[in-house]
Amino acid sequence: MTIPRFLDHLILGASDLDRGIAWVEERAGVRAALGGVHPGRGTRNALLSLGPQCYLEILAPDPQQQTLAWFRNLPQLSEPRLVGWMLHPGDLTALAERLRHSEIACDGPRENSRQRPDGRTLRWKLLRVDDQAGLLPVLIEWSPGSPHPAEDAPGGCSLLEFEVFAPDPERVHLVLRLVGGDLSVARGDRPRIRARIAGPKGMVELISGDAPE
Repeated sequence: MTIPRFLDHLILGASDLDRGIAWVEERAGVRAALGGVHPGRGTRNALLSLGPQCYLEILAPDPQQQTLAWFRNLPQLSEPRLVGWMLHPGDLTALAERLRHSEIACDGPRENSRQRPDGRTLRWKLLRVDDQAGLLPVLIEWSPGSPHPAEDAPGGCSLLEFEVFAPDPERVHLVLRLVGGDLSVARGDRPRIRARIAGPKGMVELISGDAPE
């Protein structure tokens, strides 16, 4: 399967949010809308929809916050790169118990929130699986009453393909199966993720790492 059934969103990192928005708009033909800031995390984002329950998050440092607590490589990116992806597999508390029972190290679930420009507050939980290679998804559970960002983010784009490459695909695939990631993992000489999205201007390839192969 090329697109995981429970895929929630892709995270496209950028050193500057305005430049990230322009980069995507120039290639895809859709301008992402400002989403909000992540207090205490040091980041802010912009969003565009990739379907009914899937979206692209453009993530960049927030100049109003002094400390970047996650995705600390964002300021060093010379151009936008995929830095992560998220699945929404359901009850994260129960999933965390299953992972620990399988001796898979994980952190969470932890509560998170951000305020949208319209004043509404989005709330969710995150569960992070131990992942040295940067290939595994972060797991998300949206709180009841929180609208999913894909519902009103700018549309016009769709996700065509999503791929994960790993030197040891068997281990990555094993963990993905435990978290609901129904995705084949291809063997590659280095860890990377790649996505292709279609927009009014054509197909855009998004890739992790410092430079595309």
